Amino acid sequence: MVGGLRPRFTAAALAGLVAAGATCSPALCAPAVAAAARPTAGLSTASVTPGAGGAALAGVGPLEAPDDTVRADQTHLKTLNVAGAWTYANGAGVTVAVIDSGVDANHVDLVGQVLPGLDLVDPKGNGDTDLVGHGTTVSAIIAGRSDDSSGVVGIAPKAKILPVRVLDQENRYDDALIVAKGVRWAVDHGARVINLSLGGNGSSAALAAALDYAFAKDVVVVACTGNTSTSSSSGVWYPAREPGVIAVAGMEQDGSVLWSGSITGKETVVTAPATHLVGARPEDAQPDEGYWRVQGTSFAAPMVSATAALVRSRWPTMSAAEVISRIIKTAKDRGTPGRDSTYGYGMVDPTGALTADVPAVLTNPLDTTPDPGIARFGNAPASGQAQSAPDDVRTGGAVGARVPGSNAGSVIPDSDESVTSAARGWWAAGSLFLLSVLVGLFTVRRFASVA
Repeated sequence: MVGGLRPRFTAAALAGLVAAGATCSPALCAPAVAAAARPTAGLSTASVTPGAGGAALAGVGPLEAPDDTVRADQTHLKTLNVAGAWTYANGAGVTVAVIDSGVDANHVDLVGQVLPGLDLVDPKGNGDTDLVGHGTTVSAIIAGRSDDSSGVVGIAPKAKILPVRVLDQENRYDDALIVAKGVRWAVDHGARVINLSLGGNGSSAALAAALDYAFAKDVVVVACTGNTSTSSSSGVWYPAREPGVIAVAGMEQDGSVLWSGSITGKETVVTAPATHLVGARPEDAQPDEGYWRVQGTSFAAPMVSATAALVRSRWPTMSAAEVISRIIKTAKDRGTPGRDSTYGYGMVDPTGALTADVPAVLTNPLDTTPDPGIARFGNAPASGQAQSAPDDVRTGGAVGARVPGSNAGSVIPDSDESVTSAARGWWAAGSLFLLSVLVGLFTVRRFASVA
């Protein structure tokens, strides 16, 4: 421990993470070191030194301070050269919807950043509470406050967060229809960018129709590709694999190679750092312990969402299609030259997206599959409808089987206790699988002998 702090989970939340497969596996975990408490004295108004071609933006603080291990540990800010991006934009005027586990609006790094939202799990809520911490971490990566020199600062620190809670206390959802409802609501309430740090192996017609609605309303949608430790399949998660969505895989801390825990595939669009991250967490129970170590594609995706917010902040009238084009055309190539199934177009480059000369486009370059229910950018349908959507989706009914899912992030524990618990779960699951295989073989052999 550093500063006497420990990552905190309630018993229910920790059990939920294990049940959802969100707790990292022993092979991917490292001993956690919780960040020091945020200093409260001495606010700084220091600005980033302007680079060539732009003036410094007021209210964007330095990347690190000698007495602040939280800011110093945000290594992704240096990996992505966020200081260079702040020369041109800071996210002002852009609303980013975080469809997740809710957001702790009272966290010191998010005070004033969170708009009234929607809670689709608890009808009494409005999305501003977070029982598991995932959505709070995601939101601070996007728009953590930058009015002083300490704590978690977001890549787009002047953007606003629109929280939509769809993940329950077990950090998962039972039906993708709840995510679809959240997407539609976010679009109708001013979101210009939507972050989906969640998903699952199955597809959902209802969610496809909701994404269609977002595209038609000129909204940029970003989703994580998923983690190998929380998936029963090696394929890119849905909704990340939906044509038109920016699917984000995870890189190692320095952005050199793919993180071994990241799912990737032909649908991968770009990558961002996913390891050795320090994140904001709910402070309701212990206000002096508002940070923890995290990893996962869940936390790579909001770096791309924040980049989209920066672009839309600099060019408020730029279409979503052009924002997406800028992000993919300026990504720093990795692996095989050009787009590949490991890194997509490469690692996101916020400064490049804000400065490069990119040809204009009229349609989303990622939306290349005009399947029924999946529209390209065009005239927006009426609220609550989606182009080419099945009739029962338009009337609010579910389509097909229930499609469950969860987030793609994990907290790195500060002891072996959580790791051991997760390992026991995997051993139990493996034993049950082996038993079922043996029973199956016995049954087949028996029937074969009878025949």
